[in-house]
Amino acid sequence: MKPAGPLLAAVLLAGCASTNLAPLTGASTTLEDDEQRLWRRSEEEQRALDRSGLLYRNEELETYLNEVARRLQPPEVYQQIPFRVRVLSNPRLNAFAFPNGVIYVHTGLLARLDNEAQLAVLLGHEMTHATHRHAVKEFRETKNKRAWLASVQATLGGVPGIGGLAGVLGEVGATAAVTGYSRDLERQADVEGLRHGVAAGYDPAEAPKLFQVLERDVEQEKAQVPLFYATHPRLQERRETIEDMLRTEYRDRPGGFTNAAVFRKKTTPVVFDNAWMDLKAGRFDAAQHGAEKYVALTNDARGHYLLGEVLRQKGERATVEQAIAHYKRAIAVDRAYPDPHRGLGLLHFQLAQKPQARRALETYLSLSPQASDRAYIEDYIQLCK
Repeated sequence: MKPAGPLLAAVLLAGCASTNLAPLTGASTTLEDDEQRLWRRSEEEQRALDRSGLLYRNEELETYLNEVARRLQPPEVYQQIPFRVRVLSNPRLNAFAFPNGVIYVHTGLLARLDNEAQLAVLLGHEMTHATHRHAVKEFRETKNKRAWLASVQATLGGVPGIGGLAGVLGEVGATAAVTGYSRDLERQADVEGLRHGVAAGYDPAEAPKLFQVLERDVEQEKAQVPLFYATHPRLQERRETIEDMLRTEYRDRPGGFTNAAVFRKKTTPVVFDNAWMDLKAGRFDAAQHGAEKYVALTNDARGHYLLGEVLRQKGERATVEQAIAHYKRAIAVDRAYPDPHRGLGLLHFQLAQKPQARRALETYLSLSPQASDRAYIEDYIQLCK
């Protein structure tokens, strides 16, 4: 972990300053000196992220996410904070915002959401961190700033299972993505995020479902990664805050829209790609959930092949027949698609069914004569003979 740069050190080690800051709601609000330095530090960290190769490149998706964000804030706020939403290729369920309004959402979280209303609540939460100046408030309220820096560095140094993100995030991004802000600031972000979503016309009843998605992931993964969104006690508190708002503030409000069909259309490729990421990371349950969701959305050959691969690599006898069925379904949908033949052949070989394995693997090579793993597959075919 690199040491804090001079810009951030100047912010953290400055004398006490007021945390009673008005929200950035228009061009008339002026950033304070330490806040300007924090923004410059944020820009440095974002450039590192952009160079890291961790961004999920999908221009249509990014345009859509920014269109949703535009509905949540009035134009005068954009004059002060030029919000921009970007996507990180990371199967962990997380999102975070820099103080200058650049929001990063993980593919893992996008793949688990069901509709635009849930997305709006998430983006509204992250936008509130920026508009309400939570980063500079948090830094100013930290009593022992050197101890805080050391704790952030230690936390990042031990983060498992999030790819190269731990090595790229600086202290500003780590605060947002890993440690989160104080309970009061996070509660404010949840409350204001829901209000922004409702004001834009979204159904408030979808808000608690966002936290239910996060809680299920924490339960499945046993909270192995110390990302802020994977902190179960906080998630429960936050869901209860939202549910209380539905019972009080929005008790008599009719439901709004969810834009589920548009959301599914824009995010279906993410579901597929993220399931592969989960599979490569050995997160079999998460990969199976994603593959099953993709099959339900598309019923195409790639989805059935992916689900067959997940079930095969899980190595459970109980799922062997399901894996074979999905490989065969993929072949039936697209007979020219070589990969299901490969998976089917390897699975038959594992089951000591050598004639079936040989036929499937020979078919794979006939459909993909330039396959990069040709020598590897030919070795299996020889063993079948």
